[in-house]
Amino acid sequence: MESSRKNKELHLDKEAASALCLLSAGLLSPVTTLMNKTETLEVIKTGLVNEKTFPFPFILSPGGKMNEEVLKNAKKGDRLELFVDKEAYGHLIVDEIFEINPRERVRQIYGTDDLSHPGVKKIFERLGKYAISGKYDIINSSLNKNKELINEAKARVNAKHTTAMMMAANPLHRAHERLIRQTLDKTDLIVIFLLKPYHENDLIYETRLETLDYFINNFLPKNRVVVIPLEQSYIFAGYNEVLIDAIVAQNYGCNCLTIGQNHAGVGMYYDQNAHKSIVDRLVGTNIEISIAAEYVYCNECKTLVSTNTCPHGQHHHINYHSESILELLKIGLLPPAVLMRKEISALILAKLFPDRFKNLEKLYYDILPITGLLEEHNEQDFYIELMKLYQTTSLT
Repeated sequence: MESSRKNKELHLDKEAASALCLLSAGLLSPVTTLMNKTETLEVIKTGLVNEKTFPFPFILSPGGKMNEEVLKNAKKGDRLELFVDKEAYGHLIVDEIFEINPRERVRQIYGTDDLSHPGVKKIFERLGKYAISGKYDIINSSLNKNKELINEAKARVNAKHTTAMMMAANPLHRAHERLIRQTLDKTDLIVIFLLKPYHENDLIYETRLETLDYFINNFLPKNRVVVIPLEQSYIFAGYNEVLIDAIVAQNYGCNCLTIGQNHAGVGMYYDQNAHKSIVDRLVGTNIEISIAAEYVYCNECKTLVSTNTCPHGQHHHINYHSESILELLKIGLLPPAVLMRKEISALILAKLFPDRFKNLEKLYYDILPITGLLEEHNEQDFYIELMKLYQTTSLT
């Protein structure tokens, strides 16, 4: 009896579950269902679904020996129970099961099947040999709540134009702030999709959300910015990422997607005597895609500038490379205020190094100016005051 039950179960990882959730919420339109073999081959050939761009077939091909046996033995009309982390997730009624080439599948998504690339290898290892199509239902989805949040924000400011931004904020630095501000000048409402990968090696999502909320609540007209979590599953990987970003943003009700020059897949190529990018492949999708210039701090201009408008050379520029700024934070150093707002640096360091100081109160009163009143201070307060000392210039 136990064996019979398991023959009717498919066990999915969280990335597959996330993709199914996007599909069921209507966020991947023009794709509305799991694709069968005929539809799969058509998308591979044309890159279109109902005359609209979709960069690769949307199929479900879970890996693992147990899943492979279930799919090999399943028949049309069978009901398969879906599980994620051993918890019930929904069910699927089998329509068609067909073989796929996992290596070719990786190439369709990532643009390469080079298994020495960690991202390519990760996708390849989670794929099975069989894909399944059919109608499915899932038990819970928070994505419709996200749609409601965006619609409520639109109604609140009577937004006629809404711009999406995909952002990791890992960490949130001054160039991010400048990009958000300049985008806000051109739109009624910004929806920041804060990326939530399944394998977080740097700042956890909750910390990144807290820094973004702090900036919005204290330095922006907060009723014109809404933050939505975006689970960064395998379909957002590789050179097709910007196309999926645009499709999801439009289905969330955004008119424009603003991306940076270093966004995955925006690299230019030369075709038919014209410079193009992958954005030019977008067919039948009405969303406008705006590619923002790179921001740097110029020692001559004494401010943040676009590399497109600054006349001074690179030797005058301070760059905003998230990886390097994060490296300073991970070893416990306060990044200079020109790179990150001191309050945000303090918040992150307090999270990364809790209870770092043996006697914080003594340290605080020994080296920082005080009001004379006995006050309680936390590590975040200490970092902020310490940065103020770093910014003191009378002895330099």
